[in-house]
Amino acid sequence: MEISDKLLCLFNTDVRAEDDQYVVEVPKREVESGTVEPGETYRVALISREAVEEAESVETSAATTPSSEPQPPVEIGELRYVEIEDIGKQGDGIARVERGYVIIVPGAEVGDRVKIEVTEVKSNFAVGEVIEEDF
Repeated sequence: MEISDKLLCLFNTDVRAEDDQYVVEVPKREVESGTVEPGETYRVALISREAVEEAESVETSAATTPSSEPQPPVEIGELRYVEIEDIGKQGDGIARVERGYVIIVPGAEVGDRVKIEVTEVKSNFAVGEVIEEDF
């Protein structure tokens, strides 16, 4: 479900009948926080609870469905033996593993052969902490 960048607030509420109209109450906290001003006119979107639950279900299954893009060849907590091939712009060691995937190793120097534990994984690089030097 796509949500506009212009969304001011989001809350759950019931629609209740009152005389010849139906009322949707805005929670007091939305007015007190300054998100909504009394007397102003706003566009209101109503989404059924079922639609929200269905959208959340689709988003969850999409997040767990493998994508067509290659996944990083390492995982957090994985132990690896690497050789530092280069130094990055900020002085950290750079190792490359499968498919040229980069692992940044702070404190390592070019030529170091180290055992690392992967501490962070991103789509295009990982960070590893030295566990053992010169294996």
